[in-house]
Amino acid sequence: MLETARPARTLWADALMRLARNRLALASGCFLLILVLVAVAAPLVAPYRPNAQDYDHLLEGPSLAHPFGTDNFGRDVLSRVIWGARLSLSVGFLGTLVGLLFGCLIGVLAGYFGHWVDGLLMRLLDIQLAFPDLLLAITIVAILGVGLQNVIIAIGIFSVPQFARVLRGTLLQLKQQDFVTAAQALGASGWRIILVHLLPNAIQPVLVLATLRLGTAILTAASLSFLGLGIRPPASEWGAMLSDARQFLQVAPHVAIFPGLAILLTVLALNLLGDGLRDALDPRLRRG
Repeated sequence: MLETARPARTLWADALMRLARNRLALASGCFLLILVLVAVAAPLVAPYRPNAQDYDHLLEGPSLAHPFGTDNFGRDVLSRVIWGARLSLSVGFLGTLVGLLFGCLIGVLAGYFGHWVDGLLMRLLDIQLAFPDLLLAITIVAILGVGLQNVIIAIGIFSVPQFARVLRGTLLQLKQQDFVTAAQALGASGWRIILVHLLPNAIQPVLVLATLRLGTAILTAASLSFLGLGIRPPASEWGAMLSDARQFLQVAPHVAIFPGLAILLTVLALNLLGDGLRDALDPRLRRG
């Protein structure tokens, strides 16, 4: 009796199975999912309001009433870390999204149309890449002014070259393939080829890069707030919390430890997840 042939798994289903075998990436994904759920449900999960002050309990260490302790205004550190997750993740996601959209647009123009368009756009991006990310972000915020919106713009601007160069390189390879030549022979327009044939096949490296850049965006936003150029107190943003905690490191180190751990674990989880996605989506790195 002939066995029924099993249907071939799709690329995404196969990648998902390989990702599930990566324990570090899977654990990181679960951690990030929980963090996002906690951030969304911050009003329900946080035991106190983030800016509720209690001058009878200043700089107290961790306890049953305050698992992460209190700060110099008697505010519950756990509640502020939870609300800070909502703010930090939002800034990181929106900043990365801005960089993704504009970077992909530039990458498409440079990678598909080429010639002088490619040369001009790539030279402009090379000039931007000459500046370190954090220095460029500081410069942009100094010009635009301090504020949440300007931090998002700064993160988006310094993220553009990475997305543009990755997508450009991928399109340069894909547009030489036979399926693109066939579409051109059938009279398909350039934008139809880009949207229907090229971008769906080029999304994998962009997705991996977006995961990695999200960690960089969160870290940069925290750095700007720490320097007083980002989101300012009393907003419960992780970098701003670290900035406030500097003067209490010796008497109440918990005020700095817990927001610092939040930044560390979030960025680490995003990097591990990004590495796992790269391994899962890249056939050359397939482990079987």
